[in-house]
Amino acid sequence: MRLRIKVLLILVVAEAIVILGLPIQLWASSEREQQGQQPAAPAAKAVGAIKAISTNGLTLAPDSGADVSVVIQDSTRIVRVEPDQKDLKSATPLRMQDLQVGDRILVRGKMSDDGRWMTAAAIIAMKHSDVEAKQQHEREDWQKRGIGGLVKSVDTPTATITVSVAGLGGNKSIAIHISKSTVLRRYAPDSVKFDEAKPCSIGEIKVGDQLRARGERSADGSEFGAEEIVAGAFRNIAGTISAVDTAANTMTVKDLIGKESLVVKITPDSQLRKLPPEMAQRIAMRMKGTPPGPGGQGAPPAANGPRPQGAASAGYNGGQRANAAPDFQQMVNRMPTVALADFQKGDAVMIVSTEGTHSGAVTAISLLGGVESILTASPNGQGMTLSPWSLTPSEGDSGTQ
Repeated sequence: MRLRIKVLLILVVAEAIVILGLPIQLWASSEREQQGQQPAAPAAKAVGAIKAISTNGLTLAPDSGADVSVVIQDSTRIVRVEPDQKDLKSATPLRMQDLQVGDRILVRGKMSDDGRWMTAAAIIAMKHSDVEAKQQHEREDWQKRGIGGLVKSVDTPTATITVSVAGLGGNKSIAIHISKSTVLRRYAPDSVKFDEAKPCSIGEIKVGDQLRARGERSADGSEFGAEEIVAGAFRNIAGTISAVDTAANTMTVKDLIGKESLVVKITPDSQLRKLPPEMAQRIAMRMKGTPPGPGGQGAPPAANGPRPQGAASAGYNGGQRANAAPDFQQMVNRMPTVALADFQKGDAVMIVSTEGTHSGAVTAISLLGGVESILTASPNGQGMTLSPWSLTPSEGDSGTQ
């Protein structure tokens, strides 16, 4: 019986590696072979985040479907895995009282006929704090060693993607080289989460896609060795708000580029910000070719080498690199988030959104207000665009309240 429980635990951990986003390993099958055991009989499974904890169980908010009440018995095996953990040897036992609301778990056991509760045989947990720390580290690395641009060409035989990085000083082409170890991912049509991009092949990346890569840049900045790439088809929208519906979490925008009215959906993951008037005016002046004001303060073009999020670092001053123009997207990212209720009819906005699956409706990834002077400087709305990469967590209000 103890061997059977151990085999079940191995299978659950292996499944957690796939479902909870950990690297896939072959150690589970090899350990079964060493034990001379056959895989355990199929059992029900549920994966998601802990919503509430009671005396003898918990409420699971699954990634899809209704909440599930999980009964935890004395025989239930609970272990903790780190976000980068690759084998069972490093898993550590947990007690039920060690679980907390927000922890990611995979539960395997017996499900009731109505699917509303299950008795857990084994639980694999990733602590919420561990996941947050890993994601924060990755976000900072993307900011520090990432570049973004528009795909100009895809050369599959040489595994090279050429992107155009646009700025007020003109466009610069960068050749991004893909190796066998490069991780490639792509946004789903209606997804707004950078972390939820799905694995893809180089053949799925198309000319016109927006792409962001993390890795190492050559000395002259013309080439880039990619460790990870995320691409997607996005829309850049610039226009004025004709209606705001805070109850439905939507706004209607008259698009200056596409010459159409669009319903823009705002989700808890959408990043809503506003530029201060003086910053927007400096950007507009630079777009018009007007020299920056006193002290060299001017508007930033789209970036080649983003500044790490947060406190100032060596070589940076006021949102700009030493001897370089300030970075527009990084300055935008440092603006505090605002709520949908902070926008009103007649406001000018710039939006980057998913392509969407429904005509006339898109989901906002990033939305920037306070851009009236910018759109005046570029009446066709194409002089400056936002990046689709929301690499920073929401600060305070998500924008949907």
